[in-house]
Amino acid sequence: MKRSLLTAEEQTVRAALTTVEDVERVVLGMTQRDAKTRESRDLLCSVIDRTLKATPPVRPAVAARVLGLTEKTVRHWAKEGVLTLKQATPDSPKRLDPERLHEVLHLVRDLRAAGQTRGLLDEVWRRLNDQALLDREDLQESLAQMRRGEGAVLVARDDA
Repeated sequence: MKRSLLTAEEQTVRAALTTVEDVERVVLGMTQRDAKTRESRDLLCSVIDRTLKATPPVRPAVAARVLGLTEKTVRHWAKEGVLTLKQATPDSPKRLDPERLHEVLHLVRDLRAAGQTRGLLDEVWRRLNDQALLDREDLQESLAQMRRGEGAVLVARDDA
């Protein structure tokens, strides 16, 4: 019974992630030349967000199957914060956030495609941290100022 339940949950999660991946491929192929295209792109991005938000929290065993990792590894990644818990109360089982699972799935897939099979935890963690920095508003503003040629270059003085 438990095995068939896991298989059914895995199929549900894989179907949701496949839908998201298909829509992402369409979005990536679109250019933002006109307002109508931007409108369509925004609509598709909202479909992605809604699909991921509607996906129920994922058991670590199912996440392990989806990521091609062991359940022990998935639990370790959750403990380290690479995968995030969606539902964790004393009376409910630990489940993983499907949005973060999707993000990590992309990273793991890219790393494996590049031939990296060892040290995935460290590399995924580094890439997630890099993205978190790039998403910061203050950094975005600083980069925009730099592109506009604003600001001053600071050079360390040699006081010795």
